[in-house]
Amino acid sequence: MSTDFQSIPLIDISPLVAKCDDPDVAEDKDVAKVVRLLDQACREAGFFYVKGHGIPDSLIKKVRDVTHEFFDLPYEEKLKIKLSDATGYRGYQRVGENITKGIPDRHEAIDCYKELNKGMYGALGDPLVGSNKWPTDPPEFKKLMEDYLILCTELSRKIMRGIALALGGSVDEFEGKIAGDPFWVLRIIGYPGASSTSDEVSQKNDVGCGAHTDYGLLTLVNQDDDKNALQVRNVSGEWISAVPIPGTFVCNIGDMLKILTNGLYESTLHRVINNSPKYRVCVAYFYEPNINAAIRPLDMCIKKSGENKKFESAVYGEHLVSKVLTNFTY
Repeated sequence: MSTDFQSIPLIDISPLVAKCDDPDVAEDKDVAKVVRLLDQACREAGFFYVKGHGIPDSLIKKVRDVTHEFFDLPYEEKLKIKLSDATGYRGYQRVGENITKGIPDRHEAIDCYKELNKGMYGALGDPLVGSNKWPTDPPEFKKLMEDYLILCTELSRKIMRGIALALGGSVDEFEGKIAGDPFWVLRIIGYPGASSTSDEVSQKNDVGCGAHTDYGLLTLVNQDDDKNALQVRNVSGEWISAVPIPGTFVCNIGDMLKILTNGLYESTLHRVINNSPKYRVCVAYFYEPNINAAIRPLDMCIKKSGENKKFESAVYGEHLVSKVLTNFTY
């Protein structure tokens, strides 16, 4: 359960990244240290930074750079890939079209999902059927993001292997029926800078993204290095800044991992407030369960928590679709 943490821990996961697929990984002393730190971070904050993750800093920065380039375009250009229910909720949304708990958020974004064909999971995933809508300007945008997605998916799998060991399970505990065919979500987000002028959205709400928890297993946040905006709430209700640390990802766990761990790990509330006068971007990658996975507390986590089963089962795809269908005001 979340504590009165005052800062977010930084973990060098390079031993885990290098060795998580080795047959004897559970006996490796360097990996064991990473595993202990992951367990502590997930219990106490639900958030942590990772370095030593193996994704080149140059690519991480380029992803942000092309995101800035896209959001600098005129609205009529961005609207060429406009999000709607007809696009499987993929594509661009204007400032104020995304809502959190009924309040418009002061950001614009491109939403992307792992692509689904109709009937792939019965009717479960049909609201999200479609292909991602990538901009043609900047011209390298699509390839860059698709390359980045492959690396984020593999990094997330490796971190989840460490979390499996932290919970006392086998290294592949979350694979197979839970995340053997993981779904993913990518949100490419732009937050206007703070301004003395007020538009219609700002008059209602100056929060870039309202307080929320994430839906799935694990989130990787790639945020601008020079703007402090992401805030995480501790158990006393204080908002702790996730100050940007160059070369790292901010990671946090989601609702499905909270259920799987029977509440041992918390999906912590967080929000975004960009008080900088400069435009801020963030590219958030969400590593999710199989879309048809039935998520319930794991027996080992019920035992470890010393409590009875605290959560009912949830089908991940139903949880995701219920959220997506209430997220937009277009």
